[in-house]
Amino acid sequence: MKHLVIILTLLFSVNTLTAQLFTKEKVANSVDNIDQKFLSWGYFIGFNQYDFKFDYEEDLKDILVDNTFGFHLGLIGDMRINDYLNLRLEPGVFFTTRNLQYDESYFAGMEFNDADLLREVKSTYVHVPLLLKASTKRINNFKPFIVGGVSMALNLSSNEDNPDDNASGQFRMTKNTYFYEIGFGIDFYLLYFKFTPSIRGVFAMNDEIVRDEDPNSPWTGNVAKMQTRGIFINFTFQ
Repeated sequence: MKHLVIILTLLFSVNTLTAQLFTKEKVANSVDNIDQKFLSWGYFIGFNQYDFKFDYEEDLKDILVDNTFGFHLGLIGDMRINDYLNLRLEPGVFFTTRNLQYDESYFAGMEFNDADLLREVKSTYVHVPLLLKASTKRINNFKPFIVGGVSMALNLSSNEDNPDDNASGQFRMTKNTYFYEIGFGIDFYLLYFKFTPSIRGVFAMNDEIVRDEDPNSPWTGNVAKMQTRGIFINFTFQ
């Protein structure tokens, strides 16, 4: 279903852009005034790919991360500072899955099976970024921009309070994660709304792993720090 939504959105947007984007004159309608409003609103949909960055206590083989594409959606609140700067709040819900593959060397001297080498990490984030958007001057019907800021995410699937750990098959993460973000995009001024595709990188600032009770756990014992990083591709409508 999520792939169908993305495909339909892209098809609709490409068709509309082809008809309107490269006209010699600006689109003359109410969307011209949206950049002059002190407050404006919108929504976004898109897809994401999350990864983990690991730092290790000892020089063993890396924990491999198998990334998959996830889906997200949310709302936009935009506050105009001047013609080139906007402050934005973009709360959304993000769904993603990452699979961790451990090397057999982590289990040296221990009994293990194939299931012990794999941990599936499903995450549902309530992600709330505060962003500063810096735009160029509008050129006909489009306007490039860069965006950056900080964010906080609540991981509803963290298992942080679960008393069971990896010895019982439960991989645990912290509930709260703090990020910095940076990206770029282009505002396209269409007949009835402003459409914005953008890409953004997000990078966690805190350690997210919840360690097992056993300090020599093969799943967490060698991990000095585990931090999320990811890429968001957004399609915004205002």
